[in-house]
Amino acid sequence: MQLVLLSGGSGKRLWPLSNDIRSKQFIPILRDRDGEPQSMTQRVCGQVLRALPEAAVTVATSRSQVSALRHQLGEAVSLSVEPCRRDTFPAIALASAYLHDEKGVPLEEPVVICPVDPYVEVDYFRAVGRLAEHAAEGRASLMLMGIEPTYPSAKYGYILPRDASAVSDVESFREKPIEAEAAGLIERGALWNSGVFACRLGYVLERAKELLGTASHGELLARYEELPKISFDYAVAEQERSIGVLRYGGIWKDLGTWNTLTEIMEDPALGNVMLDGASTNTHVVNEMDLPILVLGARDLVVAASPEGILVADKSASSHMKPYVERIHQPIMFAEKSWGSFRIIDVEEESLTIKVTLNAGHGMNYHSHERRRETWNIVSGSGTVRLDGKERQVRAGDIIEIPIGTRHTIKAAERMVLIEVQLGEDISVEDKVKWELES
Repeated sequence: MQLVLLSGGSGKRLWPLSNDIRSKQFIPILRDRDGEPQSMTQRVCGQVLRALPEAAVTVATSRSQVSALRHQLGEAVSLSVEPCRRDTFPAIALASAYLHDEKGVPLEEPVVICPVDPYVEVDYFRAVGRLAEHAAEGRASLMLMGIEPTYPSAKYGYILPRDASAVSDVESFREKPIEAEAAGLIERGALWNSGVFACRLGYVLERAKELLGTASHGELLARYEELPKISFDYAVAEQERSIGVLRYGGIWKDLGTWNTLTEIMEDPALGNVMLDGASTNTHVVNEMDLPILVLGARDLVVAASPEGILVADKSASSHMKPYVERIHQPIMFAEKSWGSFRIIDVEEESLTIKVTLNAGHGMNYHSHERRRETWNIVSGSGTVRLDGKERQVRAGDIIEIPIGTRHTIKAAERMVLIEVQLGEDISVEDKVKWELES
């Protein structure tokens, strides 16, 4: 079977730990079985490997998330990369065309599409495997997974099955009703819509031809910016007559706000934090080197990162998005395929960055037209190439990079360096990539 994980999000709801290129699914706020920090993406992919070792995993994502995915998952998954955001149906169509045209997956093979960031246990993905089996057997053209609701939520869509059996035909859908209506739907046996779909690969490509005009991977890529922004729910699920739902009653949570995220945190404090015994129902997450001291706090979430500091009552934390959208500053921290960077100082004509390179990794070979740079090697060793000339570097070395000089650095072991950019117009667009000279 093929499993497509949808990785989207703009990084607003878990600010300041998330940003426009570090969405909530990449924040290492959970714990793995050894007690080490892990992200929602790492947790989900680990669960898939344990529950469905035969599944081939593809992540449908945007360009801005590619580096974070490679940093956290390596080459364990394939990537279908959107040129720009166009909602869930174009993303799913592009991933399906990628599987068929680039990976050679047969049209009859079952494909399951699900979010990359639900908080679930391994048995959830065993249910995903059963969903794929029903799709392969032709139980219905489209199979959904419905979650048995634990309360009348207004945050989720609802699926109304025709009966209460484990697998049922679908009678109707209801998109995010008010709580009173949700309670009535639950009394009639309605299920939360988990956003998980299963079908034959060919089914998605048929819908792509109908709705987008093509099912060719190359053509979809070339025309992607012109495609309509439509959701899979609206474009496909709500229009399909032959549709079934598999009932799932295990743990399932959408960790979309600080309030819901703190419900599953094993420790009330992460990072350099002192939290006194008088504090109740308070969680603190600190990604900074500076200590945070919290005394006598109740029902609070406190979060600090290079992006900013949040202090909020838990019940109010879900309403933060309009405030965060008014904050305008450069991305202060990001994970890349080669390591990570953190901006530590911003001036009018200078930018100072702490760069961490993983062993065996390096930057692209590139140059700048409007700024010069200095690299100060803090720890580790490796090689620097300047305009084709290569030399060894180690802790204590300083490398001057004039404007226009082609340059890159590669770490032989984990390396930390301080990069200082100097210029009148410092911009991420001021970068020209080059092929390495032989």
